[in-house]
Amino acid sequence: MFENLSYITLQQYWWIIVSLLGSILVFLMFVQGGQTLIYRIGKTPTERTMVVNALGRKWEFTFTTLVTFGGAMFASFPLFYSTSFGGAYWVWMAILFCFIIQAVAYEFRSKPHNVWGAKTYEAFLFINGLLGTILIGTAVATFFNGAEFTVNDWNQSQWATPYGGLEAVLNWHNVALGLTVFFLARVLGSLYFMNSIEDDVIFSRSKKQLLVSGIPFLILFLAFTIRLLLMDGFAIDPDTKIVSMEAYKYLHNLIAMPLVAVFFLAGVVGVLYGLAKSYLLEKYTKGIWFSGGGTILVVFSLFMLAGLNNTPFYPSLADLQSSLSIQNASSSQYTLTAMGYVSLMVPFVIGYIIWTWRAINRNKITAEEMNAGDHLY
Repeated sequence: MFENLSYITLQQYWWIIVSLLGSILVFLMFVQGGQTLIYRIGKTPTERTMVVNALGRKWEFTFTTLVTFGGAMFASFPLFYSTSFGGAYWVWMAILFCFIIQAVAYEFRSKPHNVWGAKTYEAFLFINGLLGTILIGTAVATFFNGAEFTVNDWNQSQWATPYGGLEAVLNWHNVALGLTVFFLARVLGSLYFMNSIEDDVIFSRSKKQLLVSGIPFLILFLAFTIRLLLMDGFAIDPDTKIVSMEAYKYLHNLIAMPLVAVFFLAGVVGVLYGLAKSYLLEKYTKGIWFSGGGTILVVFSLFMLAGLNNTPFYPSLADLQSSLSIQNASSSQYTLTAMGYVSLMVPFVIGYIIWTWRAINRNKITAEEMNAGDHLY
């Protein structure tokens, strides 16, 4: 099966797999968004415990998907992994730290004899929700705006600045995507609370947050998208493999891949539909599925624009010809073929997640359950 595919087809297949994992990860960041709303939604200890435990049921999905995304990227495009993770050291270490303290917070927040108190671990959760989303969004934006690195003929990479990737925040377009992910995560977190917690007060506060977070999300998303479609982008000559700048490159990609354009537009409609219907209807609780599904489609489309149609998915600002594409950054054909069979397990993993999700959410979080004190986060 996979051994009959061409090398470029395997490379495209694995870019699609990685893109799918990345888009699911962004959807699951409703956990991070919800963590930044603990004190906005929960005004009493019981309400905050309800909020934390609603998120605690799902936080491992996000963590596992992040690890899987990183593992898939390492296995399929190792040169990107070594270049970015080895060069943009401080960015990835900051992201790792954010997720470490999240795991610690869920483990110890409600432990008996907790000398630090619940508020300390709630602060950890806030830091994870704030920095985790912004840093990941900013890092992904470098797929379009480039990073400061060089790669020699032996595939040895070197970072061109002493700042370990932190210089990405100097580009407003990078930060715009980071903030877009942050406010989107808060919108999705609010929608998740409306769907998973049985409490009228929390429902009302969550609905209010849809407007508070939804307006800046829409402004930032529009700013990022308009800039993306109008900016000069990085292009690879299919014959000479020379990288150069092309006017309206990502707009050209969108036009050249009509299915991706359909996914993008359908995703935008899905996000807006779930957000608007949840805010306008009195007791609507299903918005998370429309906005969540729309999020997956939009992020998947952005990955497609970044890596396909003769586009380097990790452009180099220090040396254009060092830019990484799915062709020059991937594993060998043998490795991609072998991993192709492993990827056939992905549908079973997704099915298990769906089954587990439904089993966990069969009963909504209630104040009575929290006051019972059984296995609380």
